Amino acid sequence: MEDLYIRKVCEGDTDAFRYFVKEYKDMAFSIAVSVVKDEFIAEEVVQDAFLKAFKGLKSFNRRSKFSTWFYRIVTNEALMQLKKMKKEIVIQHSEYDNDVEDEGLLLSLQEHEQAYLINEALKKIPPKESLVLRLFYLQEESIKEVCEITGWTEANAKVMLHRARKHMLTALNEIMESEF
Repeated sequence: MEDLYIRKVCEGDTDAFRYFVKEYKDMAFSIAVSVVKDEFIAEEVVQDAFLKAFKGLKSFNRRSKFSTWFYRIVTNEALMQLKKMKKEIVIQHSEYDNDVEDEGLLLSLQEHEQAYLINEALKKIPPKESLVLRLFYLQEESIKEVCEITGWTEANAKVMLHRARKHMLTALNEIMESEF
């Protein structure tokens, strides 16, 4: 299906690009928010990414899925925006060693409460870790696809995923202790 729309856009049917916007806008926004941590800036990132994808669609080589190629553009745009914002996230190494005590509490919450807590926790963890969690668990990308999207090595992606899980559980624990 995507090949048809790619061909249409490349032949000059600009309206055909709406398919890609409709299909990928939500996950693109989710990826952008995970990196920049601000919804308004994430919207700009997604718009810029769609514009770059539209302009570069003729150069899309089809060796990977369109989604992988596009999410790589979103990731790069978000990371460039993050650099522009000059936000530095300081991670204290001692946080890696903290154990989260009660993981079962999250499972007892209603789905909407879980979604709220997960999104709040994703905002609290470092951008690259939030990104890898969203790609791996929410988008259900494989480690290989995560590497293609982010440009990381497989070992780096696995380490980032491990750290992200620990930070996510710590952030969830902190939020739940403060709110409940």
